[in-house]
Amino acid sequence: MASSSSRGLRLFLSVVLSLLLFVTPASSDDVKHDDDRAPKSDSCNNSFQLVKVKNWADGEEGSVQIGITASFGSSLPEKANNSVRTPVLFSNPIDCCSPSTSQLFDSVALCVRGGCDFSIKATFAQLGGAAGVLIINDEEDLTEMVCSNSSGADVSIPVVMITKSAGEALNGSLTSGKRVEVLLYAPPQPILDLSVAFLWLVAVGTIVCASLWSDITAPEKSGERYNELNPKESRNAAAARGDSNKQVITINSKAAIVFVIAASTMLLLLFFFMSAWFMWLLIVLFCIAGIEGMHNCITSLTLRKCQNYGQKTVNVPLFGEVSIFSLVVLLFSVAFAVFWAATRHESYSWIGQDILGICLMITVLQLAQLPNIKVATVLLFSAFAYDIFWVFISPLIFHESVMIAVARGDKAGGEAVPMLLRFPRLFDTWGGYDMIGFGDIIFPGLLVSFAHRFDKDYKKGAVNGYFLWLVIGYGIGLIFTYLGLYLMNGNGQPALLYLVPCTLGLIIILGCIRGELKSLWNYGTDSSLSTDSSEV
Repeated sequence: MASSSSRGLRLFLSVVLSLLLFVTPASSDDVKHDDDRAPKSDSCNNSFQLVKVKNWADGEEGSVQIGITASFGSSLPEKANNSVRTPVLFSNPIDCCSPSTSQLFDSVALCVRGGCDFSIKATFAQLGGAAGVLIINDEEDLTEMVCSNSSGADVSIPVVMITKSAGEALNGSLTSGKRVEVLLYAPPQPILDLSVAFLWLVAVGTIVCASLWSDITAPEKSGERYNELNPKESRNAAAARGDSNKQVITINSKAAIVFVIAASTMLLLLFFFMSAWFMWLLIVLFCIAGIEGMHNCITSLTLRKCQNYGQKTVNVPLFGEVSIFSLVVLLFSVAFAVFWAATRHESYSWIGQDILGICLMITVLQLAQLPNIKVATVLLFSAFAYDIFWVFISPLIFHESVMIAVARGDKAGGEAVPMLLRFPRLFDTWGGYDMIGFGDIIFPGLLVSFAHRFDKDYKKGAVNGYFLWLVIGYGIGLIFTYLGLYLMNGNGQPALLYLVPCTLGLIIILGCIRGELKSLWNYGTDSSLSTDSSEV
């Protein structure tokens, strides 16, 4: 019977793998992805533009607000220098659903949402002489404004929606009698940024490091000889690394399907019941897993060179004898995770999130192993179907992509799912982040790690082995993912759609060509598992 620690480890790994799977789209984090460059014509078929709204109250500049244009009306210049500051005035009535009794000439009319169609509001504002229209949404998001029965085809002024908070700020300044001016422009938004190159390097590097981790952290020969002469110190060092209780979880076919079912259930729960407290639960789970991952990575790397660091121990209540070095690293990891959680809304928080995430993924790839290609096929094909369904097919049922909605945290009061690697879009005037889900690294990484073990057991070289080719295949799959992101105008992509054929498909093709597919398919079934491994 498995020990309680083994059962706890299997439960922890099952939860982590489910969390890693349920948010896997590679995407860009922007205010809106419905811009398609400048409007193509003055009709009701214009593409939506993201708009920057500079504003001044009695000459004092306020914070720049974000808006979105309608599918009708004129286009806006791409640069602020090509636009002009225009006064803002209330329309009377404020909903712009009938001719305004106040003068709107050479001004931007401020209207509230509701009462009539967007195009009707714009038409009345234009008849009143307005040079543009700002429509205040009743929520903190931006809604697409479309024509009603082509009634907006004759609107020749820009029509922009702004959020509730932005509208309240302008409304407050106008109500207090201040002169309010705005400057509207719509800088183009690049679909891809150099940040994708960073994410590509991190994703590929994480998989390579995790696959080679046991080789990287293996004790040096001098250390091994020292361990033979000093068994007590050797045990202390192992305890500091966590090796004494280390378990390897071998995933089976049943567990692979259970992971996908659990992830789908969690995804639906988040979609329907997402709230700030639910997101906080995910943040806490991420921090706990990240602490474990950081502790494992730091101690493993340090004790490879300095094994004497693990010799000194201290008795800790409830935990017994613990290495002082391990305890110090644990406290540092906890402080790091707490600091990230407290500052997760800051512009630099992506650094801490990525560090915790990378350590977590490396640790998971040490704990979990695929026994053969048969189980890998079940796991990756299930994840492949899961990814496609929740990104592309779910909008037909739920009217929006469930996975992308959850990943963005649309209903979580500004909180975002932390199970993502993020990197800021450095050359995008809109800012935002490019992202890739942990699942897009973990699940192909399990297969790449298996290829490395297979190559070592069969003493294969780099060229006639599988590890190098799968790393290359994974890198090419990520390139295809970002190419799909570009062709789909930045909308989230199911990365496993590209990664699974480029990894699982590649190893199956290579195995067939080399006549080794049977060995890959049944690898490990003829020999019993080692005593320090268990199945999940």
